[in-house]
Amino acid sequence: MAHASIYLGFTVPQLLRGASRISPARSAFAVLRHSAFCYCTVNGTIKSKRKMDHLERTANNFRQEVISQAKVCGISNESETVKRLRLAVTNKDFTFKAGQWVDFFIPGVSVVGGFSICSSPGLLEREGILELAVKHTAHPPARWIHTECTLDSEVALRVGGDFFFDPQPGDSPAKLVLIAGGVGINPLFSILLHIADLHGYREGKGNAYKMGTVKLYYSAKNTSELLFKKNILGLMNAFPGKITCRFHVTRQSSQICEELQPHVTEGRISEKDLEKHVSKDTLWYICGPPPMIESISKLLSNIGVPRDSVFFEKWW
Repeated sequence: MAHASIYLGFTVPQLLRGASRISPARSAFAVLRHSAFCYCTVNGTIKSKRKMDHLERTANNFRQEVISQAKVCGISNESETVKRLRLAVTNKDFTFKAGQWVDFFIPGVSVVGGFSICSSPGLLEREGILELAVKHTAHPPARWIHTECTLDSEVALRVGGDFFFDPQPGDSPAKLVLIAGGVGINPLFSILLHIADLHGYREGKGNAYKMGTVKLYYSAKNTSELLFKKNILGLMNAFPGKITCRFHVTRQSSQICEELQPHVTEGRISEKDLEKHVSKDTLWYICGPPPMIESISKLLSNIGVPRDSVFFEKWW
């Protein structure tokens, strides 16, 4: 995930530069130090043909200094290939913005994971809970989540990322179009939940950021791979006219369930779908595989969307 970046290597002190100025729990620091040592020892030279890992791809992205311990307090199957983790975080200095990701440090696993947060900042504030939805792959952190992670497993987390939506009360209202492909829904679902919190807060207090309308376009191979679909339908029902969604499926072979049918289009997201949302106060957030990002970015350019209104996060 994350914007593509060129990085030619790093040392342990560089990787730990944020951690060295704070005093996280000793075990969390040990996990990070062990991961960094193993990474740099095994991968001292980056070869052009080797696929870059999370730390390399995001080397130039913002990272918080705070490294926090977290304990797994819930595990569920979001789909046949995606597990949803609930993590309890007790460190009060641990915060994030909707759309950001975490460095995911696992004791005994030298590779550091990078996973976008799929819950809202509000859930962390209210309950001290953060959620991730991770697809099963051969990548060691993802494999650990699917094959070894259990309730009460302990990990360490650090927040990073330049892709987020964090409006302030005095900001001008904006409309949002969120465009997701596959597991690229994760940061956009976090943004969607944050928007729901903003709507709820404004209704209760009357003095928060005035949110414009939000349209989510979400594409997957079939409806079984549409993550969070019941939650998304629930948000649409809770905020009619304020939050809307169109699901797109590209390889659907079974019948679409009655509940989803009104909201599903068979086929890819098109220029015709997007051009109706073009306006000077619309912001566009895209997350998905690189080919999808490139295709959607080209569509947006064709319909006259300014480049500074488009934000994206690539999943690799």
